[in-house]
Amino acid sequence: MRLEIRLPRVLAAVAALALGAVGAAVVAQYAFDMQPCPWCVLQRFIYLVVAALALAGALAGGAVRRVAAGLGALAALSGIAAAAWQQFVGVSENSCDLSLAERITTGLHLDRLLPQLFIAYASCADAAVDLLHVPFAVWSGLLFGLLAMLLLWVARAAMAPAGQDRDGERTHRKAAP
Repeated sequence: MRLEIRLPRVLAAVAALALGAVGAAVVAQYAFDMQPCPWCVLQRFIYLVVAALALAGALAGGAVRRVAAGLGALAALSGIAAAAWQQFVGVSENSCDLSLAERITTGLHLDRLLPQLFIAYASCADAAVDLLHVPFAVWSGLLFGLLAMLLLWVARAAMAPAGQDRDGERTHRKAAP
């Protein structure tokens, strides 16, 4: 038995996971009063970039799909770096003022474009919250890692010869265990 994996569906799943992460962060902020720090806000933006690139790759094909998946993987890797910085450095700082995360988000004017999503109301120390005894930043880093792996796999699979399904979509066949 062979398992057939369609690359656009993998990319759509990546986009859904990234958007789900932003949705969970917004619910945590507005329903449970867990205010974000600048590093949290930056990670929200990175998730949206990953989602946009994954959707672009899902809708396109060929070289565009490979480039979108590759750029999405780079964005996800930057998300890992942001989550790691938040967890290992930012959490011990009393203030995140003028941090790299704040300079990026204000430099892109995200706080003015969509303040409900991109204004930081807390310091990293204040925003350090656990879910199942694991810090949010660690969960975020793990999700970014999963997204990066999926996107790198899609970029690689999109370069390899693949079968064509009845709609002309490239598929990747993998032997089921």
